[in-house]
Amino acid sequence: MQFQLKSPIPGFDNIKIVKLEKIDDFFTRLISCDDNTSFMLINPFLLRTYDFEVPEYFKNILDLEEDTKTLVYNIMIIATPIESSTINFIAPFMFNIDKKIAAQVLLDTNKYTNFGIMENISNYLEKK
Repeated sequence: MQFQLKSPIPGFDNIKIVKLEKIDDFFTRLISCDDNTSFMLINPFLLRTYDFEVPEYFKNILDLEEDTKTLVYNIMIIATPIESSTINFIAPFMFNIDKKIAAQVLLDTNKYTNFGIMENISNYLEKK
């Protein structure tokens, strides 16, 4: 499924069209259709309670209505070992499934103090 980005990804202004490639319930790959860039995304709802209010600017550019079908993912930086990988919870990707548009939503760090930019995934893995 392809999506038009309605706001540039910081540092990747050349990417305008992306597609999602689901790997499993946890992981999805975000692939640029404009170059060879790809990002690993993770479903935050399988890791933690993850609620936020979409800022008005992003509601508008993503054309979000009450009944809009959306997907939310977070960028994950893969490391070895996997327990050293980090997740950006403060800037989720939102996808408007109905309109095939997307954006990386920048949340207010003062309002969402419990969401970090580089949170270690080991904080959310079950200890055995």
